[in-house]
Amino acid sequence: MDRRIKFRHLQAFVEIVRRRSLKRAAERLFLTQPAISRTLAELEDIVGVPLLLRGRGGVALTPQGEFFLGFAQASLAALEQGLAGISDFGREAGAQLRLGALPSVAARLLPDVVDEIAALAPDMRVTIVDGSHLHLTRLLNGGELDVVIGRLGEPDTMRGLSFTQLYLEEVAIVVRPGHPILADPDLRRIGDWPVIYPPSSAAIRPFVKSLLVAEGLPLPRRRIETVSSEFGRARTRDSDAIWFISAGVVAREISEGRLVRLPVNTDLTRGPVGLMVRANERETLERRVLAQAVERAVRQLELG
Repeated sequence: MDRRIKFRHLQAFVEIVRRRSLKRAAERLFLTQPAISRTLAELEDIVGVPLLLRGRGGVALTPQGEFFLGFAQASLAALEQGLAGISDFGREAGAQLRLGALPSVAARLLPDVVDEIAALAPDMRVTIVDGSHLHLTRLLNGGELDVVIGRLGEPDTMRGLSFTQLYLEEVAIVVRPGHPILADPDLRRIGDWPVIYPPSSAAIRPFVKSLLVAEGLPLPRRRIETVSSEFGRARTRDSDAIWFISAGVVAREISEGRLVRLPVNTDLTRGPVGLMVRANERETLERRVLAQAVERAVRQLELG
């Protein structure tokens, strides 16, 4: 949009059309008639075409003015709604957000998101639930959560939901420092040790399966299936278990050297992480604030 167009230009134009008179519009906006005429002339000069025709009977829209009017009205309405939302948001006693997050999101993204929400709407109460993709989408469809942040799941788990992608995330295969497999990090050797594997309720399971199939490997026989990040961390740290887990869950442990990622290509496990809401449901101020907070957090963490 041309940066020369200001709020006063749109307001004057819309009010003139509404009152069908420069004089009455000027009175309504507490302006002089020469001032509102000058404002309208500035707008017409910026857009490069006449928007109104002046006559003894008042003013009338030109074809270009009629086309422009709807956009000007919509812009003013959106701005007024936004200003009202800023003044009202988070101050109502009932303002709350029930947020579901996969473990990878809860560990990596959510702390920054919560900080951003606190800055945008300090009085809003946020309730956070974590768990498997299947568990969280069921809660969302059942109306017990307002939004979920997590991986895009299989089509049958996404029925009735809409998904907005935020970033891509892959699965990491991690072990404790000094694990024997690090001497020869070959996926074909994982069967020599216990494996912590995503269960059927986990969104990453199909991606991990695709990786193993591509490598010609069967489902690990000695496996424990769980989405518990606490169990995975403890078991991997204190044993020779090999853990398949979303990279976000263990990003801090890897950066601090408490866990080691196997240097194998896991591009096949990359999948979209995004916001999930019930389809065709009216957007709320709480969800708008969350979307802005998430966008800022993703940008700060350079995940996009």
